[in-house]
Amino acid sequence: MTFVGSAGQSFAAFMIPAMNVTLKGQANDYVGKSMCGGQLVVKPDEAFKADTQRNTIIGNTCFYGATGGNAFIVGRAGERLAVRNSGANIMTEGAGDHCCEYMTGGRVVVLGRVGRNLGAGMTGGLSYIYDYDKNFEDKVNKDVRVQRIET
Repeated sequence: MTFVGSAGQSFAAFMIPAMNVTLKGQANDYVGKSMCGGQLVVKPDEAFKADTQRNTIIGNTCFYGATGGNAFIVGRAGERLAVRNSGANIMTEGAGDHCCEYMTGGRVVVLGRVGRNLGAGMTGGLSYIYDYDKNFEDKVNKDVRVQRIET
């Protein structure tokens, strides 16, 4: 399924395996909430000409409680991305504060800047964060073990 335009609260919530959803536009909060499978792509429409790493395309608390599936976000996510994620794989070009909070599984890849308090309460899963500004350790919750990848 392909959608065009602005999606409201909880777009693609409760997505199930075998669903393939693309949104050309932007979405509000709770995108992919409780997603348990499928693939979700959110990207700007063709008319958007600005730098995607500098623009938020999905709102706050997206992929809250997700247990499976894959998500590819072309642009930034708001605050609290992947809170309580236990199995989804999520890629985005940036995220606000409290990314991966209470995460127990899954993978999150952030290819841009992140906000403060990353990984608070995180007990599982993996997060790969591109250290764009070389200040990543200052943004990670002090209870999280960090390993730098140099290559």
